[in-house]
Amino acid sequence: MSASTDSTAEDRDSADLAQFGYRQELKRSLGVFSSFAVAFSYISPSTGIFTLFALGLVTIGGVFIWSWPIVAAGQFIIALNFAEVSSHYPIAGSVFQWTKYLAGRRYAWFSGWIYLFAGILTVTAVVATIPLALIPALNGIGWHSLGAGSASDSLHAQLWVALITLVVITVLNIYGVRLVAVINNTGVLFEILGMVVFALIMMAFHNHQGFKVITESAGLHVNAGTFLIAMFMSLFVIYGFDTASTLAEETRTPRRNAPKAVLYSIIGAFIIGAFIIGGIFLLGTLMAIPNLHKAITGNGGLGFGPAQIIEANFSAPFATIYLLVVSAAIFVCCLSIMAATIRLTFGMSRDNQLPFSGLLSRVAPSLHTPIWACIAVAVVAAIPLVDGQYGGAGIIAIAATAMIYLSYFLGNIAILRARLKGWPKTDAPFKLGKWGPLVNIVGLLYGAAMLVNFFWPRPQSNPTPTQSGVLHLGFLNSVPILWTVFGVILVIGIIYYAVAGRKKQFAAVRTPAGDDAPLSV
Repeated sequence: MSASTDSTAEDRDSADLAQFGYRQELKRSLGVFSSFAVAFSYISPSTGIFTLFALGLVTIGGVFIWSWPIVAAGQFIIALNFAEVSSHYPIAGSVFQWTKYLAGRRYAWFSGWIYLFAGILTVTAVVATIPLALIPALNGIGWHSLGAGSASDSLHAQLWVALITLVVITVLNIYGVRLVAVINNTGVLFEILGMVVFALIMMAFHNHQGFKVITESAGLHVNAGTFLIAMFMSLFVIYGFDTASTLAEETRTPRRNAPKAVLYSIIGAFIIGAFIIGGIFLLGTLMAIPNLHKAITGNGGLGFGPAQIIEANFSAPFATIYLLVVSAAIFVCCLSIMAATIRLTFGMSRDNQLPFSGLLSRVAPSLHTPIWACIAVAVVAAIPLVDGQYGGAGIIAIAATAMIYLSYFLGNIAILRARLKGWPKTDAPFKLGKWGPLVNIVGLLYGAAMLVNFFWPRPQSNPTPTQSGVLHLGFLNSVPILWTVFGVILVIGIIYYAVAGRKKQFAAVRTPAGDDAPLSV
């Protein structure tokens, strides 16, 4: 493609954005594959598997693998709905922007507020996951003292690795989405090729359990309640497909490419991730467990994660290489999640909806990145990593996923409300047509069921600080952790909105000529 053609396409995209009332400040450098790759890296099957594999295993044994296709199917329904909306509103901000156009100002603000903290918590959860693979790998290289000793020493080592990772991904995001995309494109290949190859080796040469392991609970009771607990690994993996829409202002021809990337990422997670990467890796890891009962009861009752299973089967050099490949995949997942959260922060600040909006919406002219938004996301993401109150990756991951599901649910409510009022009246490159309301309703039913699953108080998935054994929150020690997280975020949001937010001038809600008029009031 010639330079003049590129320039014409970029000018056309910038003119389209201007009709929404925004200047082109971020740099359009992503094609559909890069946009997909960032979204796919956000989903990252290896990350969720390493974070919550042990939870599924100790709950119902190998049977927990069957939650994988169920969650993927439910999330695909959500992705279909979001793909249509992103085709109409290709601007940075995802759920916040959609609800801004389709619902009232107050509703849009609270949807965006919850989604913002869901993204920040996800950043924290994933940087807290990388030590689960990286520390064993570093031990294999020769750093045997790292994380050795008591459980508190291990958590302390995880904490510092997580903080260092957070600093590194912040610096990389400051230097631009193009750099992030290049690293992510490489990371996708790491994840697809590396994990599949190693998993096939486990299945071929370290098969201790056989294929029957996916029907084995090792004496654990399997019912609806335990199966719902075991779903949390799958729930943590398959979300973030709306990242492609969040990066729409940095994607070329976003009206056409952003919806494709949203769908490609969820299809990639379902077909490539679930059946090829995740399915093979899960199956290979389960088959490679030398002793299923010991894997369930080991590690102080917490169960074996993939790292322990890998180390039990391979020589130290081979296991180290495997864990380094996984660490690389998790690292690029960290990068893409932070990139998406930064764009949401930028989008809300550009509309004057956050504290210090002027600073957070400022874009560096040379780097084309919102530097202060990068720093702000990093600082807030570091709060759960405070030494002495760090509960580990699993607790943070469940809280992050619950907040994401809540924000998706709020977005779907706004979309259904708009559909009942006749939206969309105009065509877009991607459309559901008459199937839109049905897809929307099925997505809401699935989302509501999962929210009940998340918020249900129980030691395995929503413990109190006392039940967690690692957290101490004073008078909140008897309150389920997820209730506390949601309550604190909501109370802070209500106070800010009541004192300052509602008085701020909301940016004009505009759409290009020929599109549906905004339904917000």
